[in-house]
Amino acid sequence: MDEWVIWIVLAVVLGIAEIFTLTAALGLLGGAALLTAAAAAIGLPIPLQLLVFALSSAAGLVVVRPIAMRHIRQPPIQRFGVEALVGKPAYVVREVTAHDGRVRIGGEEWSARAYDETLVIPPGTTVDVIEIEGATALVYPRE
Repeated sequence: MDEWVIWIVLAVVLGIAEIFTLTAALGLLGGAALLTAAAAAIGLPIPLQLLVFALSSAAGLVVVRPIAMRHIRQPPIQRFGVEALVGKPAYVVREVTAHDGRVRIGGEEWSARAYDETLVIPPGTTVDVIEIEGATALVYPRE
């Protein structure tokens, strides 16, 4: 069997493995195997084929992979506005029941209701904001 066919098979195997790992490393090695297959097809001897594979693999892993990984990584999703208040602690200013109440969230006073309709939360309690409905915070006491 010709050497270039072996390099093509190696490139395909590495490409399939890349699909399962998503690290960009195996895909770059597969690309290096394709370059080496081209070198083998033009008749380079095996030691030079190995040198082509080593150099193209190193170049891909050192130069291309960091650039690819920067584009793959996404920054964490940032919440804005009232969505950012969900999960924050709040301080009960006026008793919170299933129907009404007041809490202070980050220096602002909000109308509030208890997330659990059976709860009555006394003033001075620290609660967590579970949800925001319009201009009303649904809160639950901290444990």
